Amino acid sequence: MTARGGVRAEQREQTRRALLRESRRLFASRGYGAVGLAGIVRASGVTKGALYHHFDGKADLFRAVLEEVQQEVGRRVAEAAGRHAEPWDQLTAGCREFLTASTDPALQRIMLVDGPAVLGWREWRAMDEAASARHLTEALTELVAAGVVVRQPVAPLAHLLSGAMNEAALWLASGADRDPGGGDLADTWAALERMLDSLRASPATAPRARASGA
Repeated sequence: MTARGGVRAEQREQTRRALLRESRRLFASRGYGAVGLAGIVRASGVTKGALYHHFDGKADLFRAVLEEVQQEVGRRVAEAAGRHAEPWDQLTAGCREFLTASTDPALQRIMLVDGPAVLGWREWRAMDEAASARHLTEALTELVAAGVVVRQPVAPLAHLLSGAMNEAALWLASGADRDPGGGDLADTWAALERMLDSLRASPATAPRARASGA
C-alpha cells in the first residue's frame, strides 16, 4: 500500500468510527425511531454519501452499533468471570455483570429495547449468542462436566437462563425510575442467584471423589 493509500484508509476508518460513535450516542439518547440519517451525518461531520459508503442505511448502521454494544457487554462478562478461579464463581460473576451492564442507560435502549424491534428477534438473538450468551454456554458446559451442575443437556438450559436474564434486564430497564437507590438490581440479582443455586448438584447426586487406593 502506498503512503497515499494508507492515508485514505485511515480517513475511511476515522469516518466509520465517527459514524458509529455519534449514531450510538443518538440511538441511546433518543431511540432508533427518533433518529434520522440527516442528524447522524450532521453530528458525525460527514456527508450522506460517506455514510452510504460504509453502511446500506440506518438499519445497517444500527446493526453495527448493536454488534459493538453486545461485544462490549460480552467482554465485560468475560472479564468479570476471569477474575475468579472457580468455575461456579465465574458463572455467577458473569451473570451478575450482565445484569449490571444492562442497567447502563447508554446500553439499555440499543441492546434490549430497539435491538429486537429493529432487527427482529431471530437476528437479535443470533447476535446475542455470538457475544455474551456463548460465555454462559461455555460456563455451563464446564460445570455440568465437572458434576457441579446436575447432568443435563446444556443447550436448553443455557437458552432458558439467557432468556430469564434478558427478561430481567428488560424489566430493570423499564423500571429504572422506580428505585434510584439500586434496590431493583439487588433484588433481581438475589432472585437470579437463588435460581442458579437450584441448579447445583446435591452431595447425593454429585460424583464422589475416589478414595485413596480405590
